[in-house]
Amino acid sequence: MSVTTAIVRPLVGSQKYLSKLFDKLLPEKFTLDGNRDFERSFVPSHIRDNVTVYDVGGGKSPLIGIDEKRRRNLTLIGLDVDPDELSRAPEDTYDETICADISSYQGRQDADLLICRAVLEHVADVEGAFRSIHSILKPGGLALVFTPSGNAMYARLNRMLPEKTKKALLFGVSPETRAKQGFRAYYDKCTPRDFRKLARDNGFVIEEERFYFISSYFSCFFPAYLLWRCWILLGCLMVRHQAAETFSVALRKPE
Repeated sequence: MSVTTAIVRPLVGSQKYLSKLFDKLLPEKFTLDGNRDFERSFVPSHIRDNVTVYDVGGGKSPLIGIDEKRRRNLTLIGLDVDPDELSRAPEDTYDETICADISSYQGRQDADLLICRAVLEHVADVEGAFRSIHSILKPGGLALVFTPSGNAMYARLNRMLPEKTKKALLFGVSPETRAKQGFRAYYDKCTPRDFRKLARDNGFVIEEERFYFISSYFSCFFPAYLLWRCWILLGCLMVRHQAAETFSVALRKPE
């Protein structure tokens, strides 16, 4: 471990501790982690046994593991733009893999359920992705989507900064994220308002929405985190769900 690392890591740790301490003062609405809620509550509340499930963009880390797949007698199909990501998934997790771009793929209308977690922010044509999702689902099928919002402060900074600068900052502060983050993000039409319009234009019915108002990007520097949290609180009062950092949506394809 270098001298710089030995100094920086404890400093960052102390700032994250202060950030968590401050969050304890806020209502639960502002501290619920969106990704965790999507995985542990949102998806389980909609999944059924004996159905065909597409995991879009799950790659090597599908949301549904092999044990749950067998217990619930699911047919699990992995769709990802990167064949290497699909090949690194645990053995026997996927019953079928499809290497394709979700923004242009033409589906077979064979999915009862489609899961798309933290993927659409990396897609340059989200409207195309909505059309593709519609083509994958059976009539009556359901798509469960979780995405960071393009309105979030980190998303705005992401679009402004050069790729090398963003990765250097992200991996310097949180090296453990190197294997899971760092993919280029576009945030094309990734806001609650945009999703509602895309759903309407592509023939979906929105069955459920959940909005989350926390992320960890500024927690490594408490003064910035404090200012950002005040900004979120103000934004929630003024524009409500449009101020969400991340959000989940359940889209039903009508019978």
